[in-house]
Amino acid sequence: MKPLHTKVLIVGGGPAGYPCAIRAGQLGLDVTLVDASGLGGTCLNRGCIPSKAYIHAAGQFETMQAHAKAPAMGLTCSSPKLELSGLLEWKDGLVGKLTGGVGQLLKTAGVKVIAGHAVFADAKTCAVTLADGGTQTITAENVVLATGSSEAELPFMPFDERVLSSTGLLELDKLPKTLAVVGAGYIGLELGIAFARLGTKVTFVEALDTILPQFDAEITRPVVRWLKQHKVDLHLSAKAKGVNKKGLVFTDAKGDEQIIAAEKILVAVGRKPNTTQFGLENMAVDMDGTFIKVDDQCRTAMRGVWAIGDVVGEPMLAHKGTRQGEMVAEILAGHRRRFDPVAIAAICFTEPEIIGVGLDPKQAEAAGEEVVIGKFPFAALGKALSMGAGSDGGFVRVTARKSDHVILGIHGVGSHIAELSGEFALALEMGARLEDIAGTIHVHPTLSEGFAESAMTALGQPLHISMPRSQT
Repeated sequence: MKPLHTKVLIVGGGPAGYPCAIRAGQLGLDVTLVDASGLGGTCLNRGCIPSKAYIHAAGQFETMQAHAKAPAMGLTCSSPKLELSGLLEWKDGLVGKLTGGVGQLLKTAGVKVIAGHAVFADAKTCAVTLADGGTQTITAENVVLATGSSEAELPFMPFDERVLSSTGLLELDKLPKTLAVVGAGYIGLELGIAFARLGTKVTFVEALDTILPQFDAEITRPVVRWLKQHKVDLHLSAKAKGVNKKGLVFTDAKGDEQIIAAEKILVAVGRKPNTTQFGLENMAVDMDGTFIKVDDQCRTAMRGVWAIGDVVGEPMLAHKGTRQGEMVAEILAGHRRRFDPVAIAAICFTEPEIIGVGLDPKQAEAAGEEVVIGKFPFAALGKALSMGAGSDGGFVRVTARKSDHVILGIHGVGSHIAELSGEFALALEMGARLEDIAGTIHVHPTLSEGFAESAMTALGQPLHISMPRSQT
């Protein structure tokens, strides 16, 4: 096959790579995108979107079950039934629609897409093994590495038909009666809770003494309460040891060996950057531990080679990779850009949902800040109550510098609170003060009122929760 030369070569079509390609194409650059695992990457094909589809379906199923047992809001229904094969088909339909849309966007932007696996001989030359067994050689003036990440595997518990990655769990065509989840981080909790709502008996084993260590105990408390209320067992300070015929073998907090009966076992102990099997060692780039080292423009140590997304380090979030991809495309087109966000929102689609942007109170104080804190409960919010969501312990909490009221962090937990992430991130990015949020008219009835009320509470002037007159 005739060698191909391109201005910009992007390897990886996930949420970092394909936006980079689209933006570069929009800016008139000659762009080639090589992807081996499906446009949209892990996020669209096997992670973010499939898991959220399952989470939504699980919530619907649980609500229907609740109405069948105890009619509420004037609604009654007969006992619902779950066909996991139907859920799988619906999820695959969503994924197909979205990946098809990505393909059309790339085509419209004039991007040449090659399906295959690239291996670099040097920093600017690679050979792509195509699906038909052929090979396409590509040389490029600029290379953007967007190879993403993959599920971390425990060496003593390799993935198989019983020990599953998140990808494997979302491909099951039969609901397991029992599921052990190794890891109570965001992936394990999201999927474990979803399967618990679908009817599986779920048990978590977490090596740390807390769930979701990136969030403080006040934020995670409503999630722990949900687990207890729904009889989902949680073993903290416990370590998985292996698998036998009965189930998952682990040592508990006392060091005693225990066994959890488990038809399936989900291993969700994190993700690792994809830095092998594509010739990275031939590209003369520097590494930062297991990640590719980049500067604030995502340049590597090799001139004309860039890296974006999960492969460059934490936070390993799709929206971070997307922004880096857009930035690199604009730099390649001659624009002046750098990656310097004030904060990147992190969300856990647990029950209830969790969000964090910026510093929590302890982190702010550790950084030498004297802070004021405002907290407003969803139980006092009309919109939350009208959705049946006011009793889950949810709230919005804002942390601000005491001297000038500049907001340093916003955290919250509650049903549908993820939809406030954009407003939270915007407040920090624009250097908002408490007065800016309190003084902005928030629409009634919406969950966003909780943000305004939290700022008003920090200022000592809440409207919808009581505060002693001496503090107002």
